[in-house]
Amino acid sequence: MTYEKIAPPTTGAKITFQNGEPIVPDNPIIPYIRGDGTGIDLWPASQLVFDAAVEKAYGGKRQISWFKIFVGDEACDTYGTYQYLPDDSLAAIKEYGVAIKGPLTTPIGGGIRSLNVALRQIFDLYACVRPCKYYAGTPSPHRTPEKLDVIIYRENTEDIYLGIEWKQGSETADRLIKLLNEDLIPGTPEHGKKQIPLDAGIGIKPISKKGSQRLVRRAMKHALRLPKAKQMVTLVHKGNIMKYTEGAFRDWGYELVTSEFRAECVTERESWILGNKERQPDITLEENARQIDPGYNALTADKKEKICAEVKEVLEAIWETHGNGRWKEKIMVNDRIADSIFQQIQTRPDEYSILATMNLNGDYLSDAAAAIVGGLGMGPGANIGDECAIFEATHGTAPKHAGLDRVNPGSLLLSGVMMLEYMGWQEAADLITKGLSAAIANREVTYDLARMMEPPVEPPLKCSEFAKAIIQHF
Repeated sequence: MTYEKIAPPTTGAKITFQNGEPIVPDNPIIPYIRGDGTGIDLWPASQLVFDAAVEKAYGGKRQISWFKIFVGDEACDTYGTYQYLPDDSLAAIKEYGVAIKGPLTTPIGGGIRSLNVALRQIFDLYACVRPCKYYAGTPSPHRTPEKLDVIIYRENTEDIYLGIEWKQGSETADRLIKLLNEDLIPGTPEHGKKQIPLDAGIGIKPISKKGSQRLVRRAMKHALRLPKAKQMVTLVHKGNIMKYTEGAFRDWGYELVTSEFRAECVTERESWILGNKERQPDITLEENARQIDPGYNALTADKKEKICAEVKEVLEAIWETHGNGRWKEKIMVNDRIADSIFQQIQTRPDEYSILATMNLNGDYLSDAAAAIVGGLGMGPGANIGDECAIFEATHGTAPKHAGLDRVNPGSLLLSGVMMLEYMGWQEAADLITKGLSAAIANREVTYDLARMMEPPVEPPLKCSEFAKAIIQHF
């Protein structure tokens, strides 16, 4: 591969993909994007930790060859004005498969709404993965942050983040409103006499079966790798209102798990049916239906019949394989309404493990969960597809702090932990989390954490000093 202004390392090998999973050599070449603003401080500190962890874990048998590429403001400095996302960098990510990046600014001009979103869409990185876990000693506004340990799987390529919208008053918006008000809405009886205001902007919210199911599939595969106590996947949606988009996401999710993962999972509703029969072996279909649906007695005859049929179908399909308590060893799959889960990750955080949801819900939910465990400075992220993965710091560029060697590299470090785990280098990943945990517990932290500790830490460590403290605690 020939590049215009970058050159890959002379040593190292490519990461390849097979059936959506990475095949990692012992000396992979990994492109990195330093990032804008505080990236100038974050990347050197983080690379120091990554290299030290790999060296200590494998004693030279494994090593990363870093390949510097340019995206964001640094790319404009190298390639010219508005060249935020040069072809060189896109080609390098495609060729080498796995990359890691610091924070990127949102361009002013140049036709790109968000570099982060652009990278996700260009490489079809459909799963945004955001673990939110508490590290002892981290200041938190929550009384019991240690109870939260969730991994959010956020669909990355659909929903309103696809960016299909039209400005109020534009010719296209006016035409679309006219079509909707005069033809499509009246032609759909369930919409009644609804009308879109003539002075509205218009956005489109596409949710597809393929997009929904491939996200849930990846979440389920992740659940299989977790300890039994954490093997739970919750489908988060607002399907009670948006029945044909978010409701469909839920339905397609259940369809996927009960077909492709039938032997490994049980749905919450199925567990109620099985549990009822285990407690009362002679229970009738109707009584079982009454117990799983509290409003059963008030239902119409046809709805009662439908629930009874559901009970019969579940028992015939999985009683032999999942009954007599065997379902308790399976992955539990349930669903929750989006606004409810925002409350429950605060009031009942230890009841959840993996949350799979659409783009906008996942955006809000991941930031809210990060706040509970200490903020975005401690929030890692990954964008994963079937032939590419990009790991990233999840916070902003904080330009006023750039070059001062004072910011917290935790988000980028933990994103590197995710990358190492994705590569199968668990020993190196564990060293970093051990070192980070010990440094925080020992009150060796940067200013953002230091000022919130009781009593406050004075003086706080610099960004580079925090990295060295983490290594000392390996």
